[in-house]
Amino acid sequence: MERRTEQERAGHARKPGARPLAAAGVLAVAAGLLAWLAPSGADASGAVRVTGGPSVSAYRSLAGAAADAPAWVGSLLGAATEGTLVVLGLLLVWAGLTALRRHDVRAVAGILLAGAATVLAYATSELLKTMLDEERPCRALAGVNPVDPCPEPGDWSFPSNHSTLAAALAVGLAVVRPRLAAVTLPLAALAALLRVAVGVHYPHDVMAGALLGGAVAAAAMLALRPLAEAVVSRTGWARRRDDARFVGHDGRGGAVVHAQPRQDGADVRLHGAFHHVQPPGDLTVGQAGAQVGQHVAFAGGEGGDTFPGGGAAPGRAGGAGGGQMGDHPGGHRR
Repeated sequence: MERRTEQERAGHARKPGARPLAAAGVLAVAAGLLAWLAPSGADASGAVRVTGGPSVSAYRSLAGAAADAPAWVGSLLGAATEGTLVVLGLLLVWAGLTALRRHDVRAVAGILLAGAATVLAYATSELLKTMLDEERPCRALAGVNPVDPCPEPGDWSFPSNHSTLAAALAVGLAVVRPRLAAVTLPLAALAALLRVAVGVHYPHDVMAGALLGGAVAAAAMLALRPLAEAVVSRTGWARRRDDARFVGHDGRGGAVVHAQPRQDGADVRLHGAFHHVQPPGDLTVGQAGAQVGQHVAFAGGEGGDTFPGGGAAPGRAGGAGGGQMGDHPGGHRR
């Protein structure tokens, strides 16, 4: 039994090292795919002009359909390219404010890390643009009538900054709040598609941007989230979501910061699910964690928890030292 415990502890100790390795693997795969998507073959001016291939064909079809649509459709598409980023940014702010209000260490750390990863992904995208110098399709291709104005010369095309930002925000939010993935990931895909529809990016540009943003966000979450949580938790105001704590009031609406056993009129309740509370110290062999209906001992030898009216909590005798609290509604600690 002791040997098994040591092996489990050794396995647990190795887990932190696996996270940076997984993050490095994500970045390595992303780098390989980016290299495969990257254009090559600069002309005399030093710019790379992509004029043929599947990406150009897809661009002409999608951008041409948008250009042939009524003018109001083009205006709507142009506004939507920015609107997707605004919505994702607002979702990040909302998730951050919610986490702050709940004092949730994991969520606060995750949101901060998602924001930092988005900034890092954008900076990397800008660096790649200056290294590759791919000309915008609206200047490189003849017969193109983009919905959006073509960016100025020197504002290069590969990868797409919009797609990078959208994917980084979407992946970061999906990791922190998994239920939001059904909203954020389709929004990121829409943001990438719209950049092609309005005529300012090739499909391979937006694919590269989405890959870059998503990989940076995922790698940051894998490698740095435990560190970010540790930093946030040291601030003192936040707590882990599954941490239980006791709160109370004095019976007249006033808070009891340090409610004591037998305090007159104090109502002390468990903030958080009672079945998450674990008994102190190591568990004996065969002993499970605290379950619903069990009681947790309080230090100090105070009397046990009772129901209103003086009855003892189910499953134990009342009045003895070594107070306990049961998982029952309306319990009072007096």
